[in-house]
Amino acid sequence: MKKIVQWVSLSLLAVFMLAACGDDKEKAKDDNAPLKVVTSFTIIADMAREIGGDLVEVHNLVPTGTDPHEYEPLPDDIKAATKADVLFYNGLNLEGGKKGWFFKMIDTVNQKEENVFSLTERVEPMYLTDENGREEEINPHAFIDPAVGIKMAEDLRDALVKKHPAKSEEIQKRGDEYVERLKAIDKEYEERINDIPAEKRILVTSERAFQYMTSHYGLEEAYIWEIDTEENGSPVQIKSLVTFIKEHDVPVLFIESNVDPRPMETVANETGVRIAKQKIYSDEIGQPGEEVDTYIKYLNYNINLIHDELSK
Repeated sequence: MKKIVQWVSLSLLAVFMLAACGDDKEKAKDDNAPLKVVTSFTIIADMAREIGGDLVEVHNLVPTGTDPHEYEPLPDDIKAATKADVLFYNGLNLEGGKKGWFFKMIDTVNQKEENVFSLTERVEPMYLTDENGREEEINPHAFIDPAVGIKMAEDLRDALVKKHPAKSEEIQKRGDEYVERLKAIDKEYEERINDIPAEKRILVTSERAFQYMTSHYGLEEAYIWEIDTEENGSPVQIKSLVTFIKEHDVPVLFIESNVDPRPMETVANETGVRIAKQKIYSDEIGQPGEEVDTYIKYLNYNINLIHDELSK
């Protein structure tokens, strides 16, 4: 009987040891598995892939060519958000604020608050002006400014390091290298905008998306409408910009890649000022394989276009 008890005890011990080994293997598997990351729009998705590499699986919500302000998540988006280890959004009302579509989705899938990260917490908001001259609505387009991009990339890097401790050193290294690339672009923006003749440093676009960038680097801004709404390119808006252009001897007009070109074409016809040969990028990057399919390319493309067109 004593031998039977000893045998049973040893058998149970073996089972527990095997179970423990199984738990360790499962934990190791989890540690080595890529993080499931959900991003609100294309620029953040690209940042996550650049910094996370093969340590992340990224599901992006708002695709290229879609308005990020009033997006409606699809069934695949809901599924990805439910399973996500970490979710990144822009903030500054790009996704409609705390009552917008992004947080409605977060509430629907019962995601933990600790898994959700805004990438603009360290960005000082700039405001749009309503028809009465009041600054009430936040301009969400801070990411057009590479100096803001640096802060966003740093915060995304730090969040991934926190959420994937087993691979923290690799993520930290990739993130640091990416931030250094953005710092070099920031310096290039300063140098190339300073190279533009002072009287030509005026950026005229359809939407007031470039406010952060123009303010940071010393460009004067002008535009047809403040932000994409139902009233884009009204006669009053066009008349106001035409007056500004004639008063300031504006050298060239820019059209964004994602807007209706007709309002700016009307402005060009009424002022005689030419439109830049290439479109400028604001809300998004291009599709994979296109000329501007990463955030780095987006920033480089825009500064090359701005410098070359305003220096003529």
